[in-house]
Amino acid sequence: MPLYLVSTPVGNLEDITHRALNVLREVALIAAEDTRLTGRMLKHFGISKPLMSFYEHNEKGRIAQIIERLHSGDSVAVVSNAGTPGISDPGYPLVRACIDEEIEIVPVPGATAFVPAVVASGLPVNEFWYRGFPPRRPGRRDRFLEESMGAKATLIFYESPYRIKKLVEACLKVYGDRQCALCRELTKKFEEIVRGSLSKVLERMNENEPRGEYVLVVAGNEEET
Repeated sequence: MPLYLVSTPVGNLEDITHRALNVLREVALIAAEDTRLTGRMLKHFGISKPLMSFYEHNEKGRIAQIIERLHSGDSVAVVSNAGTPGISDPGYPLVRACIDEEIEIVPVPGATAFVPAVVASGLPVNEFWYRGFPPRRPGRRDRFLEESMGAKATLIFYESPYRIKKLVEACLKVYGDRQCALCRELTKKFEEIVRGSLSKVLERMNENEPRGEYVLVVAGNEEET
């Protein structure tokens, strides 16, 4: 039986697809990054299915169990807390293991946070570079940012409310005062998109304490090299 990679809403539950709901109703097992969050989502849609925890710290140990279920004839769906499994969330090692075992993999597309962020940013979308979560340590973060200094593509980062200000400061130091869009709580009640230069966005952050999950979109390098 196949492994389904099911995208779930990043905030607004109305963003889930009919296909995703049908798959979640039909599979034998759902492997979830947080079984409590997924359980609440399933209850909202009237779905009752066995859940298995599948997150960063137990991912490798769960792979053998999931593959055993798949070989036994059970279909399994993988979901993250929000968005698409494998995009800064668990999933990649399982996908590789299933490929090695010649197990069919079925992606069920849907929401992911960086797509609405980049299309609403007002920055070029013909080419963009999704970079995910930067390293936490300042030195490693700076080196991580320096890797994309010369890129003309629009740059996309994820960050938590606890480190987003440090990330904006680091981008200002490494890239200079480029244009950006700071996107908070996308699709949720308190959704907010702040556009402008990195320095102006940083000023705004100094006036308001960061809250919620963030996507930072930064303009690429427009200088001739």
